[in-house]
Amino acid sequence: MITTRTQPQPFDTAAETAALTAGRTDIGAVVTFTGHVRAENGLEALTLEHYPAMTDRQMATIAAEAEARWPLLAGTVIHRHGRLLTGEAIVFVAVASAHRQAAFEAAEFLMDWLKTRAPFWKHDGSDWVAAKASDDDAAARWGGR
Repeated sequence: MITTRTQPQPFDTAAETAALTAGRTDIGAVVTFTGHVRAENGLEALTLEHYPAMTDRQMATIAAEAEARWPLLAGTVIHRHGRLLTGEAIVFVAVASAHRQAAFEAAEFLMDWLKTRAPFWKHDGSDWVAAKASDDDAAARWGGR
């Protein structure tokens, strides 16, 4: 089962990965991804807003879709909100499976769909950040909605 959560505070990727695999002997592969706020075009901070009930529901839906597509044994998805400085971690995805291919593909899928389907609104201090066509293109390869 993939657990999902949103939070304003930083997360510890090592602790999250250790918790995911603790006591498990059936896991053959764990793939993790940590996204960071990039210092791009003078950006110093990014503020993420969301409606918790809507965001939590959509993140759970995305996780359930990954579970339906791949033979996953466990997973964790954390997305931060609030004001984040450049260099700070913004999202964490960890996926465990018996085999690496399922874990790699599921992690990519989760990130692609989080970028395009999770309802977060980003503000760079002067303007709302628009969605990127390249994110939509990446998500389109998975089909679906």
